[in-house]
Amino acid sequence: MPFNLGMGELILIFAVVLLFFGAKRIPDIAGSFGKGIREFKKNMNEAQNEISGNTAPRMDRLERPAADADERPEPKRLM
Repeated sequence: MPFNLGMGELILIFAVVLLFFGAKRIPDIAGSFGKGIREFKKNMNEAQNEISGNTAPRMDRLERPAADADERPEPKRLM
């Protein structure tokens, strides 16, 4: 079982939820919970795809030779 919960603990948790919300509202709560998880996964996948798509052009710029990076002018003396 996840989180090292035994069958007894799960039954106790279900009984407490049943007492708080009642038998009629449990299917609605479970449905809302499932929709929330689906929406969260969808948004995570979209964000991951957006991040993957935006990093490809930047990687091309990072692969230029180090000699090109040292083309700065020498600093001038202030005094």
